[in-house]
Parts: sequence; C-alpha cells; structure tokens
Amino acid sequence: MDKEKIQDYWFNFLRDKNSLYYPLGDITTFGGEPDKLAHLVYDGVKTATTSAYDLYEPNEYMPQVGDYNIILDGDENPLCITETLVTEVVPFKYVSAEHAYHEGEGDQTLDYWREVHTDFFKKEYQAAGKEFNDEIPCLCEVFKRIY
Repeated sequence: MDKEKIQDYWFNFLRDKNSLYYPLGDITTFGGEPDKLAHLVYDGVKTATTSAYDLYEPNEYMPQVGDYNIILDGDENPLCITETLVTEVVPFKYVSAEHAYHEGEGDQTLDYWREVHTDFFKKEYQAAGKEFNDEIPCLCEVFKRIY
C-alpha cells in the first residue's frame, strides 16, 4: 500500500471540497475480488457492503454514519471516496433482498448474495477459529460515491 499516494488522494479531495477536515473512516480494500468490487463502487453499481460484525478486533475501525472512506483498487491505488449513509447490525438470515441488490454483485439477488457470502464468511470464520451459521451478526453498510 502506497501511503503517500493515498495521502495525496485524500488531500486532493479535501482541497476540492474546500475543507480542512472531513472524518476519514477507513482505507478499504474489499475481500474476494477487490478490483472488481472497487470498480463496481466507482461505477455506482455497488452502494452497500456487508462484514462479519463479531470478527472485528476490539480496536479495529467499524463503519459509522458520516464517515468518508477511500476505496482502493486491486493494486491498492485509491480509486474513489465514499460516504457512509447507513449502518445496521442484523443476523445473516435477515439480510434483506434490497441490501443484496445494493451490494451490486452477480445478478443482485438475495440468493446470489447468500451463496457468495456464505462461502466468504465460512472461510473468514474458519480462519478465526469460529463456526459460521445463519445467526451470525452482519454489519450492513450503505454508502454513496462522492469523489
């Protein structure tokens, strides 16, 4: 990760917004297919994401409404900046079809979302020494690309 390039990108954003400060939430590289997912965000197709709430470390960044996030492409170059609009924690089995649609992946159906996220979360939970089930708490985030 080229921290200088990312810092320059952030300062260019601030300069364009004519502001000295915006709350930077995180520098994000999506799991799975980072380049593809980052470009879906850039194109405005992907406006939501989901993470496993109970796999966050105690001091790890957790998305909050109003945060700005730098989205990195597959080569870890800054591609765009998003603003977090909504965050909510819901059990995996209750993630909505609307949220799945806004994730922008595959055919944007809940069935596709569940298939892909079950596979992804099973691997994440196994790596953490935990077991995945459909009751796990999911952090669902909705955002918009602003830069």
